[in-house]
Amino acid sequence: MYFLATFLIMFGFWILLSGIFDFFHLSLGVLASLLVAGLSSEHLFRNRDHSTRLVEAWRFLLYIPWVIKEIILSTLHVAFLALHPDMMKKIAPRVVTFKTKLHGTAARVTLANSITLTPGTITIRITDDVYAVHALSDKVARALPGEMEDRIATIFGETRK
Repeated sequence: MYFLATFLIMFGFWILLSGIFDFFHLSLGVLASLLVAGLSSEHLFRNRDHSTRLVEAWRFLLYIPWVIKEIILSTLHVAFLALHPDMMKKIAPRVVTFKTKLHGTAARVTLANSITLTPGTITIRITDDVYAVHALSDKVARALPGEMEDRIATIFGETRK
C-alpha cells in the first residue's frame, strides 16, 4: 500500500512538472516513479499516521507564503547593504552557532534549507542539534534561529524543550 501511494505521488509530480504527455515521456515517468517508490516508500510513510502526514502537509503549505515573504524581505535587506554608500560599515559577516530545539530529521533539514534559501544567511554545518550559520550582517545574525524555528516546530507538531 505504501509503495502504491509513493508511486502515485511521484508519478503525479512527474506529470505536473513535465507537462509532456506522449507515450515515451509518460513511460519514463512510470519507470522513474517505480524506481523512486521502490527505494523510498518505507521512508515516506515510516511509522506515521496518514492524518499526521496530511496535517504536516497542510501546515507546510501555509508555511510557504511566509518563507517567500521572508526571502523577499531578506533580498531587499541584502540589496540595501550592497548599495549603501557605507557598505563596508554595514556588512558585518560572522558565523553564528545556535542549538536547535527541533527533534526530527525532517524538521531540522527544513530549518537548514529555509535558512539557506533566505539571502544573507547560509547553513554551513549541522552537528547533532547545533547549527553553524554564516550571517551577512548584525541584523540577520540577531534573528537566528527566531520565528523560523518556531514555525517549523509547528509544522511538524514538535513540542519545545
